[in-house]
Amino acid sequence: MVGSEPNVVLIHCHDLGRRIGCYDRDVDTPALESLADDGAVFENHFVTAPQCSPSRSSIHTGEFPHVNGLMGLAHGRWEIDDRFATLPAALAEREYETYLFGLQHAATDPQSLGFEHVFPGGARTSPVSPTDHAVNRARDVARAFRSFLDNDPPTEPFFASLGFFEAHRVRLDDRYGFDDDNYEMADPAGVEALPYLPDRERIRRDLAEMEGMIEAIDEAVDAVLDALDAADLADDTLVVFTTEHGIAFPRAKGCCYDPGIEAALLLRYPGEIDGGERYDELVSNVDLFPTILEMADGTVLDEVSGQSFLPLFTDQEHYQRELVFAEMTWHDRYNPIRAVRTERYKYIRSFWHLPDVYMTDDILMSEAGRAVREEFQSNPRPYAELYDLEADPYERDNLAEDDQYRHVRDELERRLVAWMRRTEDPLLSGPIPPADYDEIVPW
Repeated sequence: MVGSEPNVVLIHCHDLGRRIGCYDRDVDTPALESLADDGAVFENHFVTAPQCSPSRSSIHTGEFPHVNGLMGLAHGRWEIDDRFATLPAALAEREYETYLFGLQHAATDPQSLGFEHVFPGGARTSPVSPTDHAVNRARDVARAFRSFLDNDPPTEPFFASLGFFEAHRVRLDDRYGFDDDNYEMADPAGVEALPYLPDRERIRRDLAEMEGMIEAIDEAVDAVLDALDAADLADDTLVVFTTEHGIAFPRAKGCCYDPGIEAALLLRYPGEIDGGERYDELVSNVDLFPTILEMADGTVLDEVSGQSFLPLFTDQEHYQRELVFAEMTWHDRYNPIRAVRTERYKYIRSFWHLPDVYMTDDILMSEAGRAVREEFQSNPRPYAELYDLEADPYERDNLAEDDQYRHVRDELERRLVAWMRRTEDPLLSGPIPPADYDEIVPW
């Protein structure tokens, strides 16, 4: 595998978490289940931030958001520091042709990410856009990729980033939902309820709408895989499917509980990655950058925070992670949190006085958000949270003040602070202003 220069197709979507069939969710996703059968599934893949742009920045750089600078949404004036190489730029240095189809949401200017070819290349009538990410519906992005392979197939190894808008909420009159007439809504009575939320009609309706978007994601993945087959590229292509954080529901997106930082991760590379394998090692999306580069040309990166998990597919020794870290700083408002997770425990540290459960605006104004808003927003959030994930997988029983777990809290707090110091987290020096602070307060 090392040095074999596979093509790389990175398929990524919004707000999906692990709500697909191959993660034992009761959702019909045959194409993704087929991809899982032909490749590898990572059972314990977590992201560095439960929000879009910062999490995506980790895929692009192999660094945590507070390290690479993207501590808020890209359209909120936050940017990746230009001293960091991005994934497309790094692959271009390795003589890959690099292409962007659809959504990216890691930069206001997609050219700054280092893509050599950005579709639609100025065609104003195109249904996909590198900057207006809401137009990048999965089926349209898949068609654009198929057209590219049919009409202008690359002759060099290529990297293609395919970004889908789904399953992001959309504005619907007085609420944010998923049903905007482009998707078929499931039966609310038949959807699988969320175990970390009360089973209420308004939440079920939101989940039923979301399943229509998930169906579109699955159909687009099927179309992309068919396009690779038709171009006779399937055997020479590493396909990566992932998302940037958990689903857009309370206690998920915007929170460092597992439903907020869990993410699907599937990899297929015929002949190199054994089909049907499921890995339960802790993996972070900060690890994708060094893994893809090592698979591309054998380069082992020691200077980034991420670590390659390529050895899992080979006979090399893999140094398994003991910890994954997650963070949030800015989104719709200031929400500074840092978290560390082991296989069994989770420690979350809040640095601001906020309601018990933070909800991004799209969740706050959703049916699901309205169903729990009063109970989730009426009490202050504790500054320290500790959970035994083995006994309490839905993180309901905060053990931070339990003397029996004092040694666990002290150890995880020590590890969290050591990580913040090692990575020079600016939060250690006090509150972090918004990216446009100098324009708001010009002195």
